[in-house]
Amino acid sequence: MSDFPADFLYCSRVRRSPNVNSRGGIKPDILLMHYTGMETAELAEERLCHPAAEVSSHYLVYENGHVVQMVREEERAWHAGRGSWKGSQDVNARSIGIEIANVGYVEGKGFAPFPDIQIAAVIRLSRDIIARNNIPPEHVLGHSDVAPGRKIDPGDNFPWARLAAEGVGHWVEPVEPTLADAGREVVPFGDAAVVQTMLQGYGYGIECTGKFDEQTERVVTAFQLHFRQKRVDGIADASTVRTLEALASKLTVNKRM
Repeated sequence: MSDFPADFLYCSRVRRSPNVNSRGGIKPDILLMHYTGMETAELAEERLCHPAAEVSSHYLVYENGHVVQMVREEERAWHAGRGSWKGSQDVNARSIGIEIANVGYVEGKGFAPFPDIQIAAVIRLSRDIIARNNIPPEHVLGHSDVAPGRKIDPGDNFPWARLAAEGVGHWVEPVEPTLADAGREVVPFGDAAVVQTMLQGYGYGIECTGKFDEQTERVVTAFQLHFRQKRVDGIADASTVRTLEALASKLTVNKRM
């Protein structure tokens, strides 16, 4: 195949999307995970390659592990939309996107599962991307991380711990959530400004207002979707805050090594 990519040696095939432009000299330093949220992978592939859709991704991973490259890594794909990470508003310019074929959230059933063979392909692809682009573990993110409240993918059953165990992403075991005392509502834990500063320091787009406000609930929900999946409620409880502290601590230690 004359157009076979040098980017990833294990691609099943190539189908170029027209929905691309230049990165403007910016080197990608984020790997961003999505689910397609469509009924079939075939429909998702058509949409990602249709000019009128104005969306694209570097890679699409089918349920059977089949990998399609649609945008070269040196090009800017249109997968992230509005969002931010560590103060940068143009996530597309600094990221490589992987769309994972999955119907997403189903009313009454929750998030759909990801087949093992599909996740194995995502891990293999991700490790290859990370090695070639020198992407740090804490920059392996979900769409929900960069667009809290607007996006929820890849969802609360995406196996981030499994990915991290195989060298893809940043992870600590979450502090177990506890049930509220009978008849009492779980309330936010600690000082709002401190929690907001920690979330902002990790990379989330959040304003430090000193209040557990609506934007804080959105960002805490995004954090829980990634790092505290057993209970996703947007409440900055002790479990959530302690998990955030552990992540920040691990990140600091790794930078010193």
